[in-house]
Amino acid sequence: MTDYSEEQRNELEALESIYPDSFTVLSEKPTTFTITVTSEAGENDETVQTTLKFTYREKYPDETPLYEIVSQENLDDSDVMDIIKLLEQQAEENLGMVMIFTLVSAVQEKLNEIVDQIKTRREEEKKQKEREAEEEEKQRFHGTPVTIENFLNWKAKFDAELLEIKRKKMKEEEQAGKNKLSGKQLFEMDHNLDTSDIQFLEEAGNNVEVDESLFQEMDDLELEDEEDDPDYNPVNLDSD
Repeated sequence: MTDYSEEQRNELEALESIYPDSFTVLSEKPTTFTITVTSEAGENDETVQTTLKFTYREKYPDETPLYEIVSQENLDDSDVMDIIKLLEQQAEENLGMVMIFTLVSAVQEKLNEIVDQIKTRREEEKKQKEREAEEEEKQRFHGTPVTIENFLNWKAKFDAELLEIKRKKMKEEEQAGKNKLSGKQLFEMDHNLDTSDIQFLEEAGNNVEVDESLFQEMDDLELEDEEDDPDYNPVNLDSD
C-alpha cells in the first residue's frame, strides 16, 4: 500500500534544498507551498518571473496536485495562459510520480523562451520601424506612384475644390454688385446732391481764386481783320 504522506514529506524536503531562496510552505493540512521561478537574464538584464502555488491532494502523486499562478512579473496574459496549459500537460504526463520539480523545471524553460521571444520581438519591431522610416523617406523624394485609381481620386478632389472656389468668387461678386449704388440710387438717398455745387459756390463767395494768367486781354490777341483776308468777298456773304 502506497504511503502518500511519506512520499509527500520526502518531496518537500528535496524541494526545500533545491529552492532554498524561493520555496515557502504556507500550510501543512493540506500541504500548500509556493515556489518562485525566475528566468535567466535576457537583453539589458531583463527577466520574467512567476510564483507558483501547489497544494497536495490526499492521494498525490497518484492524483495531480492543485496549482495556480499567484503572481507574475513582465508576463503578458497570453504567457500566463501558456504556462497554465504547460502545467496541465506535464501533470498528466507524470501522474503516479512525484512531479513538482518536473513542473517547475518546465516552467523555468518556458520563462527562458519568453525572454528570448521578447528579445526577438523587440528586434522585429526595431526593423519594422526602420523599414517604415525608409519607406517614408522614399515617399518624400519620389512621391506616390501615379495609378489610374489615385489619379481619378485626386482629379475628383481637385474639381470639387475648384468648383467651391468658383462658387465663392461668384457669391462675392454678386454681393459686391448688390452693394454698388447707381447714380439714381445715390440721388434718392441724398436729395442735396443736385444743389451741392451751388452751395459750394455760395459758401465760397469772393474767396474763389481764379488764375488770371489763363485769360488774355482782347487787345493782345492777334486777330485778322476780315478785310485783310485775301479770300474775303462781301458778295458771297450777301448770297448767303
